[in-house]
Amino acid sequence: MASAHVTPFAGSWYPGHRAELDALLDRLFDTSLHRTGEDLLPRPLAFVVPHAGLAYSGAVAAAAYRTLRAASPSRVVILGFAHSGGRSGVSIPDTGAFETPLGRVEIDLDAVRELTLHGPFLLTPEARVCDHSVEIQLPLLQRACPGTPVVPLYVGPLDARQRHSAAQVLAQFIKPGDVLLASSDLTHYGRAFGYRPFPVDEDTPDRLRELDYGAMEAAGTLDPDFFLESLHESGATVCGYDPIALLLATLTELGAEDIFQQTLDYQTSAEIAGGYDHSVSYGALGYFRADSFCLGEEDQQALLASAGETLRHLRDTGKRTAIPPAGTGTALRRRAGVFVSLHRRGELLGCIGNVTRPQPLAEEAPDMALAAALDDPRFWPRTRLPDDVEVEISILTPMKRIRDWTSFHLGRDGAMIESGDARGLLLPQVAHTGSWTPARFLEALSRKAGLRPEAYREDQTRLYVFRAQIFSAAV
Repeated sequence: MASAHVTPFAGSWYPGHRAELDALLDRLFDTSLHRTGEDLLPRPLAFVVPHAGLAYSGAVAAAAYRTLRAASPSRVVILGFAHSGGRSGVSIPDTGAFETPLGRVEIDLDAVRELTLHGPFLLTPEARVCDHSVEIQLPLLQRACPGTPVVPLYVGPLDARQRHSAAQVLAQFIKPGDVLLASSDLTHYGRAFGYRPFPVDEDTPDRLRELDYGAMEAAGTLDPDFFLESLHESGATVCGYDPIALLLATLTELGAEDIFQQTLDYQTSAEIAGGYDHSVSYGALGYFRADSFCLGEEDQQALLASAGETLRHLRDTGKRTAIPPAGTGTALRRRAGVFVSLHRRGELLGCIGNVTRPQPLAEEAPDMALAAALDDPRFWPRTRLPDDVEVEISILTPMKRIRDWTSFHLGRDGAMIESGDARGLLLPQVAHTGSWTPARFLEALSRKAGLRPEAYREDQTRLYVFRAQIFSAAV
């Protein structure tokens, strides 16, 4: 049996005795369930997870590990870094396993040998890289996926060429069933971190949230250069920028156009400790292919039935009453962007959706059906909803910001534009009729937002793409 490295973080960063650690993990996973709900997206490719002491960031991290548990991965590749300053390249600790109070975590030594055949992967004495960014993940992984081997990688400074080379190697190395995990906290705020760009006052929580969500949005582009540039511009003190950048570069090699980032949970240490003089932010991010956001046939029919019953009740009684699906499954408790369109004999009667503060699908679909029937100002006044209406529901993936409008793919992507307070959105099916081009679509999007037709090309404009699962039925 290969020698094991006994983690030095037990007893300080988390309890050193198994019973106490088990009890803490129980609480963290239960708290995560309460915070984020039962629905877990299938087939994750990768995660970003925080790495503070488990009592602080563990509940947020558990949102990722609960999703990982449901996926039953065959192997987890952990991308960490040395807070004390690591060597350039990607270091792999020269040990055969880790030992925590919960037992051994085996390292896939065949994988280590394979990776070290390629630069910039280097076998390194464990003592030179030992860091909580990797080792704080181990008890969470042992609880979620006991017996799953790991490949621990400590990511040091990489230039763009080195990062691209490492990402190509990792993308070829990854097999079905493998999951990547990048370890990083978000903004570190306070004098202890040398970062206090604004004073502690009633606006501090919102300012931190703006910094953190800007960093997470930049990560969601899957463009490592844009992510790093955004951190430089905003000043957000995201410690694990090198592991995240390598993760994004690897996902790009795996086909970034089809991959979307989902924010699984977010919290600051100040919310836990009760003061913002010293605060670290924690985010759990998941990366999934577009089809992971799709509903099964039974759930599609449940939403259509709910929307149909809601509209029939409106037509029969004139009352605005949302009728939720019967026997709501866990997938319908997921919060996601939803649009409902109403048609009659090919003519649009109304289309309303919500992407800013989405509610559970079971609530959102009937609510948006009512909104499409009553609130679309293009079709005011409407005295009565006609018979033989077709209901079309669109379930949206998360938004993905793009740097260049030429990344928009007509017919596949929907798009959203933001400039100042102006915002507009067009669903992908808008382009399914007529002689559209990408430029015409984006000009129409700009006009819908109240902007100049060419606004989508301007530097100050934010442009996002998304996919939609579309299904319909007659009411």
